[in-house]
Amino acid sequence: MYKRKKKEDLDCGLYVTMKIFGAKWKPCIIDAIARGAKRPSEIHKQITSTSPRVLDMQLKELLDFGVVARTNQSGYPLYVEYYLTPFGESILPVLAQMAQWGETHKEFVKQQMAMVLEGSDENPVTTSHDTKGNFRRNDVEMISIC
Repeated sequence: MYKRKKKEDLDCGLYVTMKIFGAKWKPCIIDAIARGAKRPSEIHKQITSTSPRVLDMQLKELLDFGVVARTNQSGYPLYVEYYLTPFGESILPVLAQMAQWGETHKEFVKQQMAMVLEGSDENPVTTSHDTKGNFRRNDVEMISIC
């Protein structure tokens, strides 16, 4: 695993969460394993939008963090299975919330992507400047998380 040169602040809950979800395919890998995919080839078949190498790297990180565990059966061919640890199972409600949020907002995201691909400068999110010149969103109550 990559070793950072600067010390990480693991006192922020959001930062800790992003350590687990911080890669694009990790939530999908956790979901695939929770739905019954055990072998790497089964996981790769469920997540076809990326390469097996990327999935293997992210599986290794999930293994290092204790989200998943693996069993090896000796012999030829090598037989490896992954399963969620209790820590990994505790992530499933968070994934369910993420999926629900995605379902709720998918049409908006599709519209935004279409506008980006068209090169439209239209922006439906309104902002204003505070006294220091910083942008502030008017449609969302922002809270400090970390």
